[in-house]
Amino acid sequence: MSEQRKHIEVVAAIIRKDNTILATQRGYGDLKDGWEFPGGKIEPGEAHDVALIREIKEELEADINVQEHIITIEYTGYEKFDLTMHCYLCSLVNDSNITLVEHEAAKWLSKDTLYSVDWLPADIDAVDAIHKCL
Repeated sequence: MSEQRKHIEVVAAIIRKDNTILATQRGYGDLKDGWEFPGGKIEPGEAHDVALIREIKEELEADINVQEHIITIEYTGYEKFDLTMHCYLCSLVNDSNITLVEHEAAKWLSKDTLYSVDWLPADIDAVDAIHKCL
């Protein structure tokens, strides 16, 4: 009998400011140093927007407005787990600053520089989806 793979469900914030999108670099874990959209795990019974607001407050000490759902990605290519990632377009509230709590670095990327970082594999489909609307 084969062992069932771990499945993780997360929300990700595609934070837009002017014509740029925020990318963050992971500071921990198996995927350390990879670039991603910030976010995290959904707690049991938690709505996606509530989870996203909570995660961004924890990770970036920033307040966001959750706008529209962009894409849901099912990714099975990671070694230790499968991932469902719900990506939402967001904006910062009152143009608040971000503070990197869990990430090593952050960059605001334009349409021309969107592919200039080493995105984690699961995030690539979301990058492709938003590249069209920047």
